[in-house]
Amino acid sequence: DDNFAGSKKRHMDVPIAERRMQIGRVLRAGPQSAPRVARMTISPQKKTSAQSTTVGRGPGKDRVNLLIDLGNSRLKWAQHAPGIWRTEAVLVDAEMLSLLDRLWRDMVAPQKIVLCSVSTPERTHALENWIQARWSIAPRIVRTQTEQLGVRNRYRQPEQLGVDRWVALIGARGLTTSAACVVDCGTAVTVDALSADGEFLGGAVFPGLRLLRASLVQGTAGITATEGDASDCLALATTDGVAAGTLFGLAGAVERLIDEYRRSLGETMRVFLTGGDAPALAARLRTAHTPVLDLVLKGLARIADTL
Repeated sequence: DDNFAGSKKRHMDVPIAERRMQIGRVLRAGPQSAPRVARMTISPQKKTSAQSTTVGRGPGKDRVNLLIDLGNSRLKWAQHAPGIWRTEAVLVDAEMLSLLDRLWRDMVAPQKIVLCSVSTPERTHALENWIQARWSIAPRIVRTQTEQLGVRNRYRQPEQLGVDRWVALIGARGLTTSAACVVDCGTAVTVDALSADGEFLGGAVFPGLRLLRASLVQGTAGITATEGDASDCLALATTDGVAAGTLFGLAGAVERLIDEYRRSLGETMRVFLTGGDAPALAARLRTAHTPVLDLVLKGLARIADTL
């Protein structure tokens, strides 16, 4: 027929010498030389592994590192591998073990676990024990150092600097080689100064929003609630006055410290804002700043790369 004739004609168009070479190659190589691209079989287990690795939950060889920042009131973590950066945060309650069961029960064992904690020893040990029982992995516990990853600690007793502050400085150093001010708005607010050559020059610590508001409830007879409208400092209700006064007051204190640091470190000083209450504070700050809510986790990622 026409198709056969066309095929025969195309075959005849190939020079005889070339056809002999092709036939010779096939005979020498045998049947194993046939290409194998026509069929691609993926077992269900391998397919699941590949999909899970993409989102940081798979048991494959490209498992993620689990970075954990346990604070006084929040548990924050990141799953990190090349091309993967997933962060989450929750408020910590008294039932630490049941909380971890809910959050991480479906997570496949990470490659490495790096932990920094400023929480109570009881909560920290509960977290470590849960990790050991679940994954049989000993977490790497980060401690404040005298010098690490381009940051030098000038505290009179370096080990007394909170490890979350230390790791945040390492995170900031990874983002800039300029002088920096790190404002961490958590249960406590810390405002730390880092010189352009990597020296931690010191910092200030004062109560965060929740502590400021709680102190008014605990220390006065007439204030019983603090969940008011903080949008206007010309408040017409006590709860609004507490909410606005603490937020505007905190913003003013932070700006004053930033101005003081800038006198020493120069106008090129970068300001990084992090911590759970950073979004609320950012809305009231007049000075230029860069929000980096996962700054401590970024510091842990830098540390994990050295372990």
